[in-house]
Amino acid sequence: MKLLFATHNRHKVEEVLQILAHTDVQLVTLADTGFTEDPPETSDTFEGNALQKARWVYERTGQLCVADDSGLEVDALGGRPGVHSKRYSPEALPGPNNQLLLSELAGIEDRVARFRCVIAVVGAGVERTAEGRCEGRIAHALQGDGGFGYDPLFLADETPGRSLAELSMDDKNAISHRGRAFRKLPDLLEGLL
Repeated sequence: MKLLFATHNRHKVEEVLQILAHTDVQLVTLADTGFTEDPPETSDTFEGNALQKARWVYERTGQLCVADDSGLEVDALGGRPGVHSKRYSPEALPGPNNQLLLSELAGIEDRVARFRCVIAVVGAGVERTAEGRCEGRIAHALQGDGGFGYDPLFLADETPGRSLAELSMDDKNAISHRGRAFRKLPDLLEGLL
């Protein structure tokens, strides 16, 4: 069961391949196909961006496609960085993004946050979505050196005191927003392949 995954993000590909390891879904990435362009992300919702990316790739390849959009929502910041998580700081890099988040939360004790991920499957006459969430809070300092993005700052409710960057890949995938969303992928594909 082969499916085109609309991303060039190697960290995301590694995570998703591990999440799907025990399924019969095989992902082909944009890099595998020689496709060099990145799909657009101009929506103001995770679902809108996931659908936009999947539609864009499907229109150019004609292949059944899955795309995702995910990000961090911090209650004290009105849901920011949200859909702008990847490009939160002017540098649009993990280090500056994390530092900006910490500076904006300086002096704030209510650090409730969540990671959200929406996946979208698009094919001929088909559009299906699913969502995964991971609830937690933002730490006061970076913790751990695993994972990527905001992982060193995110303390999931299921792992008190430990950031996602301090978890093994298996432990992270068991509770992460992306893990929860992509475990729904086989159901989204039912009847399509």
